[in-house]
Amino acid sequence: MERFTAKQKKELKRIIIAGVMFFALLFIEHVVLGRLAHTVPPENPAQSAPATPVLASMIIVDLLYLVPYFIVGWDVLRKCLHGIKNKQLFDENFLMTIATLGAFGCGEIAEAVAVMLFYQVGEFFQDYAVGKSRTAISDLMDIAPDFANRESDGGEIEVIDPDDIEVGDILIVKPGEKIPTDALVVEGHGLINTSALTGESMPREVNAGDNVISGCINGDNLLRVQAVKEYDDSTVMQILELVENAASKKSKTESFITRFAKYYTPAVVIAAIILAFVPPIVLGNFTGEFGRWLLRACTFLVISCPCALVISVPLAFFGGIGAASKNGVLVKGSNYLELLADLDTVVTDKTGTLTEGKFSVSYIYAAEGYETEDVIRYAAAAESGSTHPIAVAINEACTKAYPASKIKDIENTAGKGIKASIGRDEIAVGNLGYMQDMKIVLPSEQAEASGTHCYVAKNGKYIGTIVVSDKPKESAKSAIADMIKTGVKKVIMLTGDSKDVADAVSKELGISDYQAELLPQDKVRAVESMLKSIREAGSKGRLAFIGDGVNDAPVLSIADVGIAMGSLGSDAAIEAADVVIMDDELRRIPRVMQIARKTLGISRANIAFALIVKFACLALGAVGIANMWVAVFADVGVAVICILNSMRMLIKS
Repeated sequence: MERFTAKQKKELKRIIIAGVMFFALLFIEHVVLGRLAHTVPPENPAQSAPATPVLASMIIVDLLYLVPYFIVGWDVLRKCLHGIKNKQLFDENFLMTIATLGAFGCGEIAEAVAVMLFYQVGEFFQDYAVGKSRTAISDLMDIAPDFANRESDGGEIEVIDPDDIEVGDILIVKPGEKIPTDALVVEGHGLINTSALTGESMPREVNAGDNVISGCINGDNLLRVQAVKEYDDSTVMQILELVENAASKKSKTESFITRFAKYYTPAVVIAAIILAFVPPIVLGNFTGEFGRWLLRACTFLVISCPCALVISVPLAFFGGIGAASKNGVLVKGSNYLELLADLDTVVTDKTGTLTEGKFSVSYIYAAEGYETEDVIRYAAAAESGSTHPIAVAINEACTKAYPASKIKDIENTAGKGIKASIGRDEIAVGNLGYMQDMKIVLPSEQAEASGTHCYVAKNGKYIGTIVVSDKPKESAKSAIADMIKTGVKKVIMLTGDSKDVADAVSKELGISDYQAELLPQDKVRAVESMLKSIREAGSKGRLAFIGDGVNDAPVLSIADVGIAMGSLGSDAAIEAADVVIMDDELRRIPRVMQIARKTLGISRANIAFALIVKFACLALGAVGIANMWVAVFADVGVAVICILNSMRMLIKS
């Protein structure tokens, strides 16, 4: 991003020209003409007023002040007139126009120009700050690919628009090019840069058979990939939609400021009118006092301008969203950032969230009369139509599968098990509860191997057990510890796995509470119960749920904050979530909590500082102690200080 945009350069040039003219006229008025007024004798010795030539020069200087005023303030005047035409009076443009015209009427020419000049300086600084805060978001928007190289059946390469990509297309990604859509590597190997999506500077190695997501940049080697999604459904498009929609979801703090400004601005305008007219009438000398009280009213209007609040608070939240995106976390709105700041309960799924989600068969037990090969072969046949990670692991462990023509009447019971007919035999595979539902008697003693136990039955009789295990992510334990250090009071794991597996994983990761053997609807009820308990206790704390699967989508949508694991998570989970972690790295959660709390702290500090200074200066202005120069500080100075404070969110720690 350039230092200044073309529009900002134009505005800066206008401010500099007006500023040079203003200070030159100020010098002429107070230094040159001031000295002349003392050295040139008056035409009538009895008079103490400046001589006619000096007086004429002062009038010319006053008229010349109008030049920098209109150079720097014409757009404010235009917006004010436009607001009046559209019956939308009460904004900062109206306040500045009325205040400066009132100052002109009171003879405070230089002060009126100064107010408009420094107001525009503040507006320029504000525009620059907002533009700078958009850098993180703009960088993120640059992940969209401009083209794709599609390979035809004859081996020819055709450059196409990413929108024209179809599922199954073979695409060529050359070194340095962006991966145009989510795809599977079919040939080649190398490193891809994922930093634009995840904030992770370390390149990721990919080989044939690995999945790659759109928006990442290919390294030094050419890759042939097969599109698994159309461009409109790709990860990059999901991200862009999330970012574009984030600004529409305001936090409570931002909404308060919007409502506050709506009533605050007309209130101060009415107060200024009262201040200008009532005291002269009460004092009984309207003609003599009106000018003095009108100047106070104009000062009052300048001080009251709500720019510091209206700009700095949203800027802090916008910066917070940008800082989160730099850290590989997409927050769908500033309202969710505010909720993250109050997070004290984290509920998490196990498989694919706390664990790697890559199951493998670790142990097979065969009942008397059967071989382990029989057990795994029957189980693989029943699970052949399932995409569940456990089913995939069982099928991968099977070296001699039944032909698909022999497998019929597959019946799946969500969260429990599956049964199918293989020839004349009925095979059932599932957990303990499923076996009990099927009235299948299991042996009293079972293998103590750690993992998920899948029981296999043939024609209503138990024939063996398959243990499938999934190891925790390397970073999961430290991430949970960091969450607790950041202020999370409870970390609760919900899983459909057995109690033994849940207990082993919770102990390994340092999780104090868990609920096991849950169906998807049980998870929803569990989270609803937790939310009810939190509300009934009157706690201000918020609950977040972390998940990655299709069955997590309902829970993600009912939690105060739904957090989805992005790169491996399902589309449904990402759609339902409020926060998306782009690289499945759990340690990003405590980091985004810190960003959220810093954002909220900055916005609250801005509100407190601006209101204290403004109300103090308003009181001083009303009694005549604060002049126009104090008003300039109360408006522009406070706004600049608050904007600088908000810009601290742009610093990536």
